[in-house]
Amino acid sequence: MNDPALIRGVALFVPLAAVWIAAIVRRPGERDVAAMILATAWNLLTLTIVNVLAPYAGWWRFAADGAVVAGIPVDLLLGWALLWGALPAHTARAYPLPLVLAGFAWLDLGVMPLAEPIVLLGHGWLYGEAVAIALCLLPGLLLARWTAADRRLGWRASLQVVLAGGLMLGAPVALTGVWRQPEWVIGLLAQILAVPLLFGLAAVREFAVAGGGTPVPYDPPKRLVTSGPYAYVRNPMQASMAGAYLVLAVLDLRFAAATAICLAYGAGLASWHEGTQLATRHGRDWAAYRDQVRPWLPRTRPYAGLPPADVYVAATCDRCGALGRWIAHRRPVSLRIRPAEGHPGGLRRMTYERADGLRAQGVAAFAHVAQHLHLGWALLGWLLLLPGLGWFAQLCADAFGAGPARAQLL
Repeated sequence: MNDPALIRGVALFVPLAAVWIAAIVRRPGERDVAAMILATAWNLLTLTIVNVLAPYAGWWRFAADGAVVAGIPVDLLLGWALLWGALPAHTARAYPLPLVLAGFAWLDLGVMPLAEPIVLLGHGWLYGEAVAIALCLLPGLLLARWTAADRRLGWRASLQVVLAGGLMLGAPVALTGVWRQPEWVIGLLAQILAVPLLFGLAAVREFAVAGGGTPVPYDPPKRLVTSGPYAYVRNPMQASMAGAYLVLAVLDLRFAAATAICLAYGAGLASWHEGTQLATRHGRDWAAYRDQVRPWLPRTRPYAGLPPADVYVAATCDRCGALGRWIAHRRPVSLRIRPAEGHPGGLRRMTYERADGLRAQGVAAFAHVAQHLHLGWALLGWLLLLPGLGWFAQLCADAFGAGPARAQLL
């Protein structure tokens, strides 16, 4: 089989047919659909990266005309993503992971040499296969299994952030070449981009922490989320991406079109579909929230219906008492300031406790308190809650004398 057209057709339509037949044999449920979509999308992104690197590393290269993006035949890429994504996500979930990993890796090792003359293998192609298995197949299988079984929420949400960032921001930036700018332009735009992207990251985190779900429609939060960025704007993730595209439109007008598409999708299909689901699940709570929080333009003060919380600050400590008065002066919404000395747990740091069970101490407690004050302070709070930054801020605070201390009983 050395006909390039036949090879490309088989590479796309055989995996596509296999997924279609598998879905007919066993109809996928909502979580199965989410698993299949995520696994395929993960492989689509990571296989693109591997295939772009392959010619430079001496693994393989492509010799194809037409329907080629970044030197990669689109049909081969889509077929590969389905073969490693949706197919094992739906058909092999019940089998041990090592067995599935070995089976699909072996299949790929057998098929790759048959794809010549479209795929021209180099001497190090087995190293490339090992990299692809480690970065594409294995994480895709894990993401699919965790999604279908509703496990490992933190890992699921983190991988979805990487996936969304790569497909919706990284790929367009790479394909349009907007990164080929002077360093000062890139530095300035990166700082401006940080604001809308922070909204999106904080929203994903709030979905997981407060709602017990993820942004994927078939893997949604189990509770209505009105805290975090959702206390300020109804569509923080969509607003985040639209804002990022609008910033990038300064360099390439195609991102202005992407902004319009993002807004149209959010205001049209997403608003109708998600609004119907939320109204069905949450009834009056959703109606009250929808009436007071705008979909795109953030409020300056948080929504009054966000989960009530308590912050415990030591009244017998001059430094802590000053912080408590500073918080009170800013009229926090749905937040009570209480003396740490009266807490039964014998607190040693400023402590934040929310009605939905969330608890944080130290810098993390202040980060959550900031979300009850004002949009500007909330942005700082979401920044401090990013992985690594909060730990470093707490380390600095402890080094400068704001370490743990036992409050005296009143």
